[in-house]
Amino acid sequence: MISRFLRPSFILVVSVALLSPALRAAEDLATLTLTEAAARVKAGKVTSVQLTEACLARIDTYNGKLDAFITVMKNQALAQALALDAETKAGKSRGPLHGVPIALKDNVDTATARTTGGSALFADRVPAEDATLVKRLVAAGAVIIGKTNLQEFAMGGGETSYYGPSRNPWNLAHNTGGSSSGSGAAIAAFLAYGAIGTDTGGSIRMPASYCGIVGLKATYGLVPIRGVIPLRVSMDHAGPMTRTVEDAALMLNTLAGYDKLDITSVEHPKEDYVAAMKQPVTGFKLGLPYGYFDHLDPEVKAAVETAVAVLTKLTSGASEMSLPPAVRPVAGGAETLAWHESYVKSSAALYMLPERRRLEAMAANGGGTAVDYVKGMWENQLLRRTIDDAFTNAGVDLVVMPTQRILPPALDDLIKRAYDTKPTDPNATSNCFPFNIFGLPAISIPCGFSKSGLPIGLQIAGPRFSEAKILALAAAYEKATEWHKRVPPLTPETPKPPVVKGAM
Repeated sequence: MISRFLRPSFILVVSVALLSPALRAAEDLATLTLTEAAARVKAGKVTSVQLTEACLARIDTYNGKLDAFITVMKNQALAQALALDAETKAGKSRGPLHGVPIALKDNVDTATARTTGGSALFADRVPAEDATLVKRLVAAGAVIIGKTNLQEFAMGGGETSYYGPSRNPWNLAHNTGGSSSGSGAAIAAFLAYGAIGTDTGGSIRMPASYCGIVGLKATYGLVPIRGVIPLRVSMDHAGPMTRTVEDAALMLNTLAGYDKLDITSVEHPKEDYVAAMKQPVTGFKLGLPYGYFDHLDPEVKAAVETAVAVLTKLTSGASEMSLPPAVRPVAGGAETLAWHESYVKSSAALYMLPERRRLEAMAANGGGTAVDYVKGMWENQLLRRTIDDAFTNAGVDLVVMPTQRILPPALDDLIKRAYDTKPTDPNATSNCFPFNIFGLPAISIPCGFSKSGLPIGLQIAGPRFSEAKILALAAAYEKATEWHKRVPPLTPETPKPPVVKGAM
């Protein structure tokens, strides 16, 4: 019996007879990291067209099983790759991502392709201009290969999308995490070299944990979100989802920076995160925050305890400490309703039932009173101004904890829960949401697998603008372990199990 935990090179050898010639050629290129792919394009060892065709071949084979993409931009991506190859031949390079295919979550506006938000409401919506982060990716030479699936309007854990839920490449009957569900599946299954996710309560880090990849949410405002369909502007973030920590740092170099037309954007001196992540971590002191290790699945607990032991040896050690309560701002739903109100009034039937219920409930009380909302925002702004004191007072540089307290759930269970009239709170099983409240940077990296082969993630977070330290510690852990080298047991013959239908 072949182990489900196989490295890319081994999978290629044992499965070569099962693959078409086009897919065999694609496998070699598709399993490169983003950093490796960019370096090969720069050195003239591979073309952008070859990389793009490799991703498109895998998308053609596996997207029907994974439902990772809503829109595949095949012709546009190939045309873009051809143009970039011509620039390479002329001795020109647009930037660090020159020629590398990147996927975008389908709530990120693109002027050359539809942006649906995972909803029937926007099935044919083509925005007037690209989001700021898309302009930056294109300017850096990225090839935009397609738009990935998501929970409708990013309102949950990835189980309800008008285009069907994305499937976890490690087990197609399980959830990928959300709301950046398609981005997580696409990266884990080698359908793109990097992807953009958005994160309001963990929507980059949850799918990173469940799919065994890297997901980074930077300090609030460091990466502009202008041109991203909002969920709750005061909590919304966008960021990279990749296969390695260095890939995430490389993407962050392109994404970070001030946008004066973005009301969330903050000015911060330019940093080279790829260079900074190579700093030594031996002097780092780590915190283990109280409450974040409670109610863990036993397999998550064992994996994270082992990871903490590794980190303790790499650094100056770890000690228990406290973080302030991450109180959800009162009447925060008003932010969501502010954007959706007119659509709920005119086109409520076009929303999926779980999201429609939530929005109609918000509309029933006007999203809460203006006074409650303002008071909540005041409290949140004060918390964000003082949150770094928790690290200083405890004498720690960074904190570590499980990303998710549970293993990736079965899709059927989540779909049933979503259509229940009293669904449970997904944040009860996650350690992600507090860092959206705090506005602090946080990353999820692979730290183990369950006996059944499902990924487990470790979250590292720090004070405002501590991305360099977070990336350095994540890279040191990645170098000391091999979890990131495991790949899903996905083949062209893998059956796609049916899932229950939501009650309408």
